[in-house]
Amino acid sequence: MDEKTIPILPCRTLQPVLDFYTALGFEVTFRQRSPNPYAVVERGGIQLHFFGMKQYDPTASYSMCYVRTGAVDELHAAFRAGLKAAYGRIPTRGLPRIGPLKDTTYGVRQFLLTDPGGNCLRIGQPTNDDPHHRPAPKETFARALHHAALLADSKEDAAGAARILDRALGIEDESPTPVQLLRLLVLRADVAGRLADEKTTASALARATALALTEEEREVARDDLARLRELLEA
Repeated sequence: MDEKTIPILPCRTLQPVLDFYTALGFEVTFRQRSPNPYAVVERGGIQLHFFGMKQYDPTASYSMCYVRTGAVDELHAAFRAGLKAAYGRIPTRGLPRIGPLKDTTYGVRQFLLTDPGGNCLRIGQPTNDDPHHRPAPKETFARALHHAALLADSKEDAAGAARILDRALGIEDESPTPVQLLRLLVLRADVAGRLADEKTTASALARATALALTEEEREVARDDLARLRELLEA
């Protein structure tokens, strides 16, 4: 028994997609122009096939592939470096784009990568044997972060996440912990960037940068601080 599953993904034209994956360290191992445009890229154990379709609209794509890895942090760092070298910046909205690296509520540490053809790769490393979503916390700010993160990173609904975060940040009779406030502000800056809302991005980043955290709090929030640095460098 030697079965293997390989996704075959659509795109309007092959070249921008192949250039994108080459920047990520993939090798183009096969390409044909007739009788139909078709190509294969490979990197380690990841193999992706693509076919060209002139009437295809990448912005309306629902194509998706899950890549399971044991080195998600290393792949995220390598892909970001490759994109910055190829594009002069790290694209975080539009096509193509790369999302933040995060621990999810369903036992996976992952990030989303979307190519110029609109195909989304969810690249993740299991951190738990239970694939079910954890129940939403009851505490006000933890609950807001839970739902906003799901909308932003699982459903890619930046506008919905922004509404939840704005409500949480506007609460006057309760206060988040310093780590919660950092997470709220970093995620708000993140989704504002995806919505091209530069004013809110700048305001949230300024507030997050000004927060004073203890060493213990910084350790708890290391992923959020790493994302803050990424957003400041974008």
